[in-house]
Amino acid sequence: MGSARATGPLNRLCALEGGRVEEQRVGWRKRGWDLALGVGIAQGYATIGAIGFEGRWDYGAIGTVTNLAARLCGEAKSEQILVSSRVATAVEGLIEAEAIGPLALRGILKPVPAFSALGLKGDLRLPVT
Repeated sequence: MGSARATGPLNRLCALEGGRVEEQRVGWRKRGWDLALGVGIAQGYATIGAIGFEGRWDYGAIGTVTNLAARLCGEAKSEQILVSSRVATAVEGLIEAEAIGPLALRGILKPVPAFSALGLKGDLRLPVT
C-alpha cells in the first residue's frame, strides 16, 4: 500500500473507493456514455431502521439530514462535492472549501448555506490500494 496525492476533490473521493468510479467512467465512455458523478454530504441526526411491511422490509435512513444530502447531491455538478455548513465546519482543518451561497432546495423551507469542497489542505495524502 503506497500513497499518492490525488488531484481534485472527486479524484480524492474516488481514491477512497479504490478508483472504482474512474474505472466505471472509462468503461462507460468506451460504450459511448458519459458517466458523471456529483456528491452531496450533510451531517446530522436521522432515524434508521427497518422500513416497510411484512414481505417487503428494507433498511434505510429518514430525516431532514438525508433530504439535505440528497438535495445537495442533486445540485452538485459533475465532479463536484457539495457539503452543508455543518460538514464544512467539522472538516475545515482538512479541506479547502468555497462558499457557493445559500441554495433554495426542495423540501427545505429556508435557503441552505452550501460549500464546494475543492480539495484537501496542505500535503494531506490518501492511501492508494
